[in-house]
Amino acid sequence: QVQLVESGGGLVQAGGSLRLSCAASGRIFSIDYMGWYRQAPGKQRELVALIPSSGSARYADSVKDRFIISRDNAKNTVYLQMNSLKPDDTAVYYCNARMGDLTIGWSTYWGQGTQVTVSS
Repeated sequence: QVQLVESGGGLVQAGGSLRLSCAASGRIFSIDYMGWYRQAPGKQRELVALIPSSGSARYADSVKDRFIISRDNAKNTVYLQMNSLKPDDTAVYYCNARMGDLTIGWSTYWGQGTQVTVSS
């Protein structure tokens, strides 16, 4: 079964940093894009950053110059380095990827979510 498992969330003070990781596992033959979304209480889920299999990453305006997305294709893992964190960054962060499963073909997958809380 193909799945995404996130780690690295937690509580941090404003101005601090956190790094999120998301590892894909299962019978994967290929991964297209990988990305991160977040959802704050009472708000819609929003794209934070996305990195394609080739080409440039893209970011939400609110995190540009503070967050960096990267991926390690050998490990089927995507990372989100979050710097200069603000209380507004508090949310549940979800990993998202389009992956090819040897059994069922291409599909979009979500991780279970990891809580990031930034205190002022």
